[in-house]
Amino acid sequence: METAPPARRRLPVLGLVVVLLAAAALVLFFTRQGTPGDTSPEAGFARDMGVHHAQAVEMSFVVRDKTSDEALRSLAYDIITTQSTQRGIFMGWLQQWGLDQSSDRPAMAWMAGHGHGGAAATAPAPGTMPGMATEEEMNRLRQATGKDAEILFLQLMIRHHQGGVEMAEGLLRLSDRDEVRALAQHIVDGQNAEIRTMKELLARRGAQPLPAP
Repeated sequence: METAPPARRRLPVLGLVVVLLAAAALVLFFTRQGTPGDTSPEAGFARDMGVHHAQAVEMSFVVRDKTSDEALRSLAYDIITTQSTQRGIFMGWLQQWGLDQSSDRPAMAWMAGHGHGGAAATAPAPGTMPGMATEEEMNRLRQATGKDAEILFLQLMIRHHQGGVEMAEGLLRLSDRDEVRALAQHIVDGQNAEIRTMKELLARRGAQPLPAP
Protein backbone atom coordinates (compact mmCIF):
# COMPACT_ATOMS: atom_id res chain seq x y z
CA MET A 1 0.00 0.00 0.00
CA GLU A 2 1.28 3.44 -0.94
CA THR A 3 1.53 5.92 1.97
CA ALA A 4 1.76 9.69 1.90
CA PRO A 5 5.16 11.20 2.55
CA PRO A 6 5.62 12.41 6.15
CA ALA A 7 5.66 16.06 5.07
CA ARG A 8 2.31 15.69 3.29
CA ARG A 9 0.79 13.94 6.31
CA ARG A 10 1.83 16.86 8.55
CA LEU A 11 0.14 19.51 6.41
CA PRO A 12 -3.46 18.93 7.68
CA VAL A 13 -2.18 18.86 11.26
CA LEU A 14 -0.24 22.09 10.83
CA GLY A 15 -3.27 23.70 9.23
CA LEU A 16 -5.44 22.71 12.19
CA VAL A 17 -2.86 24.12 14.63
CA VAL A 18 -2.80 27.43 12.76
CA VAL A 19 -6.60 27.65 12.82
CA LEU A 20 -6.72 26.87 16.55
CA LEU A 21 -4.03 29.43 17.34
CA ALA A 22 -5.84 32.06 15.31
CA ALA A 23 -9.12 31.29 17.06
CA ALA A 24 -7.44 31.48 20.48
CA ALA A 25 -5.90 34.84 19.55
CA LEU A 26 -9.29 36.19 18.49
CA VAL A 27 -10.93 34.98 21.71
CA LEU A 28 -8.16 36.56 23.79
CA PHE A 29 -8.40 39.82 21.82
CA PHE A 30 -12.15 40.18 22.19
CA THR A 31 -12.06 39.08 25.84
CA ARG A 32 -9.51 41.73 26.65
CA GLN A 33 -11.41 44.31 24.62
CA GLY A 34 -14.49 43.54 26.69
CA THR A 35 -12.89 43.84 30.13
CA PRO A 36 -13.15 47.05 32.15
CA GLY A 37 -10.27 49.49 31.82
CA ASP A 38 -8.14 50.96 34.58
CA THR A 39 -10.26 54.13 34.88
CA SER A 40 -13.62 52.41 34.43
CA PRO A 41 -16.44 52.63 37.01
CA GLU A 42 -16.14 48.87 37.54
CA ALA A 43 -12.43 49.02 38.41
CA GLY A 44 -12.89 52.08 40.62
CA PHE A 45 -15.83 50.50 42.40
CA ALA A 46 -13.93 47.25 43.05
CA ARG A 47 -10.91 49.10 44.45
CA ASP A 48 -12.81 51.63 46.56
CA MET A 49 -15.39 49.21 47.88
CA GLY A 50 -12.59 46.84 48.84
CA VAL A 51 -11.05 49.58 51.00
CA HIS A 52 -14.48 50.53 52.36
CA HIS A 53 -15.20 46.91 53.30
CA ALA A 54 -11.81 46.54 54.99
CA GLN A 55 -12.67 49.24 57.50
CA ALA A 56 -16.10 47.71 58.19
CA VAL A 57 -14.43 44.37 58.91
CA GLU A 58 -11.93 46.03 61.28
CA MET A 59 -14.70 47.86 63.13
CA SER A 60 -16.68 44.63 63.47
CA PHE A 61 -13.73 42.75 64.93
CA VAL A 62 -13.29 45.54 67.49
CA VAL A 63 -16.89 45.47 68.73
CA ARG A 64 -17.13 41.68 68.63
CA ASP A 65 -14.36 41.51 71.22
CA LYS A 66 -15.92 44.25 73.38
CA THR A 67 -19.53 43.09 73.72
CA SER A 68 -21.35 40.10 75.16
CA ASP A 69 -24.64 41.05 73.45
CA GLU A 70 -25.49 38.11 71.19
CA ALA A 71 -27.46 40.16 68.65
CA LEU A 72 -24.57 42.58 68.22
CA ARG A 73 -21.97 39.82 68.08
CA SER A 74 -24.04 38.05 65.42
CA LEU A 75 -24.28 41.24 63.38
CA ALA A 76 -20.53 41.80 63.66
CA TYR A 77 -19.86 38.21 62.56
CA ASP A 78 -22.15 38.62 59.54
CA ILE A 79 -20.39 41.82 58.48
CA ILE A 80 -16.96 40.21 58.90
CA THR A 81 -17.81 37.13 56.83
CA THR A 82 -19.91 38.83 54.14
CA GLN A 83 -17.62 41.76 53.49
CA SER A 84 -14.42 39.70 53.66
CA THR A 85 -15.89 37.41 51.00
CA GLN A 86 -16.92 40.35 48.84
CA ARG A 87 -13.43 41.88 49.15
CA GLY A 88 -12.04 38.62 47.77
CA ILE A 89 -14.42 38.89 44.81
CA PHE A 90 -13.29 42.47 44.10
CA MET A 91 -9.64 41.42 44.18
CA GLY A 92 -10.41 38.48 41.91
CA TRP A 93 -12.13 40.72 39.37
CA LEU A 94 -9.17 43.09 39.20
CA GLN A 95 -6.80 40.17 38.70
CA GLN A 96 -9.06 38.68 36.03
CA TRP A 97 -9.22 42.04 34.25
CA GLY A 98 -5.43 42.38 34.31
CA LEU A 99 -5.55 45.47 36.54
CA ASP A 100 -3.58 46.50 39.63
CA GLN A 101 -5.25 46.13 43.00
CA SER A 102 -4.71 49.83 43.74
CA SER A 103 -4.52 53.01 41.69
CA ASP A 104 -2.99 56.49 41.88
CA ARG A 105 -6.38 57.98 41.07
CA PRO A 106 -8.27 59.63 43.95
CA ALA A 107 -10.94 57.59 45.70
CA MET A 108 -14.37 57.94 44.08
CA ALA A 109 -12.92 59.45 40.88
CA TRP A 110 -14.88 56.76 39.02
CA MET A 111 -18.17 58.46 40.04
CA ALA A 112 -17.13 62.04 39.33
CA GLY A 113 -18.20 63.67 36.09
CA HIS A 114 -20.73 61.02 35.05
CA GLY A 115 -24.21 62.27 34.34
CA HIS A 116 -25.96 58.91 34.24
CA GLY A 117 -29.18 59.14 36.16
CA GLY A 118 -28.04 62.14 38.14
CA ALA A 119 -24.90 60.46 39.41
CA ALA A 120 -22.84 63.62 39.04
CA ALA A 121 -25.12 65.51 41.39
CA THR A 122 -24.75 62.96 44.19
CA ALA A 123 -21.18 61.76 43.63
CA PRO A 124 -18.76 62.54 46.46
CA ALA A 125 -15.79 64.75 45.64
CA PRO A 126 -12.84 62.69 44.37
CA GLY A 127 -10.72 61.57 47.30
CA THR A 128 -13.69 61.39 49.67
CA MET A 129 -15.17 57.95 50.30
CA PRO A 130 -18.68 58.25 51.80
CA GLY A 131 -19.35 56.87 55.25
CA MET A 132 -15.75 56.11 56.20
CA ALA A 133 -14.80 56.64 59.85
CA THR A 134 -11.93 59.00 60.54
CA GLU A 135 -8.82 57.78 62.33
CA GLU A 136 -9.93 59.74 65.39
CA GLU A 137 -13.28 57.92 65.35
CA MET A 138 -11.54 54.57 64.94
CA ASN A 139 -9.33 55.33 67.93
CA ARG A 140 -12.38 56.26 70.01
CA LEU A 141 -13.99 52.94 69.08
CA ARG A 142 -10.85 51.00 70.00
CA GLN A 143 -10.70 52.71 73.40
CA ALA A 144 -14.43 52.61 74.23
CA THR A 145 -15.89 49.95 76.51
CA GLY A 146 -19.29 48.52 77.40
CA LYS A 147 -22.42 50.29 76.22
CA ASP A 148 -20.40 53.25 74.93
CA ALA A 149 -18.53 50.94 72.54
CA GLU A 150 -21.77 49.36 71.35
CA ILE A 151 -23.39 52.74 70.66
CA LEU A 152 -20.36 54.17 68.88
CA PHE A 153 -20.01 51.05 66.72
CA LEU A 154 -23.67 51.17 65.69
CA GLN A 155 -23.50 54.88 64.91
CA LEU A 156 -20.34 54.55 62.86
CA MET A 157 -21.49 51.39 61.06
CA ILE A 158 -24.89 52.81 60.13
CA ARG A 159 -23.17 55.78 58.51
CA HIS A 160 -20.59 53.43 56.96
CA HIS A 161 -23.32 51.26 55.43
CA GLN A 162 -25.14 54.33 54.14
CA GLY A 163 -21.95 55.32 52.33
CA GLY A 164 -21.55 51.80 50.96
CA VAL A 165 -25.12 51.84 49.62
CA GLU A 166 -24.40 55.20 47.97
CA MET A 167 -21.33 53.76 46.24
CA ALA A 168 -23.18 50.63 45.08
CA GLU A 169 -26.07 52.69 43.73
CA GLY A 170 -23.55 54.84 41.87
CA LEU A 171 -22.13 51.74 40.21
CA LEU A 172 -25.62 50.63 39.20
CA ARG A 173 -26.12 53.94 37.43
CA LEU A 174 -22.81 53.70 35.57
CA SER A 175 -22.26 50.06 34.66
CA ASP A 176 -23.97 47.50 32.45
CA ARG A 177 -21.62 44.64 33.41
CA ASP A 178 -23.82 41.87 34.80
CA GLU A 179 -21.61 40.37 37.52
CA VAL A 180 -20.63 43.76 38.92
CA ARG A 181 -24.22 45.00 38.90
CA ALA A 182 -25.42 41.82 40.62
CA LEU A 183 -22.99 42.23 43.50
CA ALA A 184 -23.69 45.96 43.78
CA GLN A 185 -27.42 45.25 44.05
CA HIS A 186 -26.69 42.60 46.69
CA ILE A 187 -24.76 45.21 48.67
CA VAL A 188 -27.64 47.70 48.41
CA ASP A 189 -30.18 45.14 49.60
CA GLY A 190 -28.03 43.57 52.31
CA GLN A 191 -26.69 46.76 53.81
CA ASN A 192 -30.07 48.49 53.82
CA ALA A 193 -31.44 45.52 55.79
CA GLU A 194 -28.53 45.75 58.24
CA ILE A 195 -29.09 49.51 58.62
CA ARG A 196 -32.65 48.83 59.76
CA THR A 197 -31.40 46.25 62.25
CA MET A 198 -28.72 48.58 63.59
CA LYS A 199 -31.16 51.44 64.03
CA GLU A 200 -33.32 49.16 66.17
CA LEU A 201 -30.33 48.09 68.26
CA LEU A 202 -29.31 51.72 68.66
CA ALA A 203 -32.81 52.79 69.73
CA ARG A 204 -32.80 50.07 72.42
CA ARG A 205 -29.73 51.76 73.82
CA GLY A 206 -31.40 55.17 73.84
CA ALA A 207 -29.17 56.64 71.12
CA GLN A 208 -29.65 58.16 67.67
CA PRO A 209 -27.77 57.62 64.39
CA LEU A 210 -25.17 60.09 63.17
CA PRO A 211 -26.09 62.34 60.22
CA ALA A 212 -26.01 60.41 56.94
CA PRO A 213 -22.91 60.97 54.79
